[in-house]
Amino acid sequence: MPLASEQFRRWSLAIIIGVVLLIRLPFLNQAIQGDDPKFIWIAQHALIEPGHPSHTQYIFQGEPVDMRGHPHPPLNAWVLSALINTFGDVREVPFHAFYLLFSLIAALSMYALAKRWAPDHALEATLLFLAVPAFVVNGNSFESDVPFLAFWMAAFALFTRGYPLLAVVPFCFAAMMSYQAVFATPILWVYCWRYARDSRTSWATAATPVFVVIAYQVWERMTGGTMPGLVLAGYFTTYGLQQIGNKLRNAAALTAHLGWMMCPLLVVAAFHQRYVLIAGAVAAAIGAYFDPNPLFWLSFGIGAMVVVAQFTTRVSFLRWWILLFFAYALAVFFAGSARYLLPLGAPLAILTARAAPRFVLPGVALNLLLGLGLAWVNYQHWDGYRTLTASLARDIGQKRVWVNGEWTAFYMEAEGALALTRKQTVQKGEWVASSALGFPIQVTAPMGAVTEREIRPTLPLRLIGLNSKSGYSTASLGLRPFDISSSPIDKVRIDAVLDRKPTLEWLPMNAPEALTQLVSGMYQQEGSARWMSGKAVILLKEPAEPRPVQVDLYIPDQAPGRTVVVLLDGNEIARKTIPGPGMHSIRSVGPVKGGTLTISIDKTFQVAGDFRELGAVLLAAGFPR
Repeated sequence: MPLASEQFRRWSLAIIIGVVLLIRLPFLNQAIQGDDPKFIWIAQHALIEPGHPSHTQYIFQGEPVDMRGHPHPPLNAWVLSALINTFGDVREVPFHAFYLLFSLIAALSMYALAKRWAPDHALEATLLFLAVPAFVVNGNSFESDVPFLAFWMAAFALFTRGYPLLAVVPFCFAAMMSYQAVFATPILWVYCWRYARDSRTSWATAATPVFVVIAYQVWERMTGGTMPGLVLAGYFTTYGLQQIGNKLRNAAALTAHLGWMMCPLLVVAAFHQRYVLIAGAVAAAIGAYFDPNPLFWLSFGIGAMVVVAQFTTRVSFLRWWILLFFAYALAVFFAGSARYLLPLGAPLAILTARAAPRFVLPGVALNLLLGLGLAWVNYQHWDGYRTLTASLARDIGQKRVWVNGEWTAFYMEAEGALALTRKQTVQKGEWVASSALGFPIQVTAPMGAVTEREIRPTLPLRLIGLNSKSGYSTASLGLRPFDISSSPIDKVRIDAVLDRKPTLEWLPMNAPEALTQLVSGMYQQEGSARWMSGKAVILLKEPAEPRPVQVDLYIPDQAPGRTVVVLLDGNEIARKTIPGPGMHSIRSVGPVKGGTLTISIDKTFQVAGDFRELGAVLLAAGFPR
């Protein structure tokens, strides 16, 4: 028996390693994707300032953002920095080959955990874990999710198998990969209470992630001037990420993602108690109210079944793991991304394998089929930006090219393009690359199309996309765990900036001509007006004879600015201190003549959930009739 058992263990390990290679090797040339560039930018700065890799900025939706507010500690960036230093640049194939090691660590740690909690079904549980769609898809990126998962799993395996001191190292690595490592502490305190109540070592070791995160914050405060957590909290407020609407979408999306971590049919087979099925049916009916598409309400119902099932039987450590982590995910996260739930794959897979062992292999096959399909669509999506950039590389190297949107940025900037900011004035002859999907900002300049490219994968599955309601990456785009669609994921336009030829002397902000006569400092039209930032520049048709200039604006109650200065061709022509909120007109002292009008206000402000720098509401400006 021992020999047969050892042989089975070896075969099991070989199968597990083989499945990891199956889901990773086809995607070694995966293009840089999603949040990869943010980690790479931090990694590149680590080559300059290794002790403070996040002390840099990047452009997000046209505004500079302090990378100390990035929601991850710097370990993943240090890994990428070491790879850049080794290979001299970002190289997709060798980088992905190295990151494959994290998937192997997670898989082998899962097998060790399963041997502890389901010794008769360890292989089946591990295969279920590897077939989780988010694991299949997100393991092909350079984001920190799977590296974090690898260290989390290694720490849990060592801790629950009786080696708490050995778990300290992977706990430290997990905490420096992701702040959510602190979720491990209350989960493992439950384990200590049930299985190691008298072990002071176990109780203390379980708190390692909390100690590491606090130590990192203190280190940054002492050596860098501020705690990254405070910067992150500031951005939470600025962008309104913790508002109740975001939290509700996050909860709905995470529940739907939970329904697809294991194959839904396998979930029904494993958790088929009457009360669980009733709860799933009620949840599906509630989900249908928010999104009538069956893909969402069925997913929402299955996810609710998974949660309710943890209460219907004796609440074991694995069930506490699921309930506590999911509760923290609902409370802390805001985007509802599928990858947030990766640490739940292990307990769910073990419980499912124990409850329905006969159905495991069909469930693994179906989930792998879905996961690989989503991974292929993801591969084609991001390869579309890489291919487009390669076809324009010579032009990008010879012209000034601005990147307007998140997703096209990495490869175009590698060829010499620059990120477009809201304060940047584009000039005649320059190119602007705009991604319809990537949160483009409005460019107020006459444009002529150079080329347009659709990104449309071969499979009708969508993780993100135009006209898609998939919340796989963010619940702000939809609530479905994925979507089924044949529409393009993105449309990328390359436009050339044309010569500005102002046609209006008096420019109302709702005039069609405003799009070509507004140079900088103005936001999108809202009714008949536009918000301006601290300074707005407008191009006017020069009148035949000198005439007075007038600026009509509105100061809301919350706006602190009071002093407005007006310049024409660089010369001050009007200055007015406004007594309070309301409608106001600023008029030049006498008739003047010129074409470039600059309006500035002394103070600006921001509203929670709005990234814009707001000064006043502009209604019209120029030479009144």
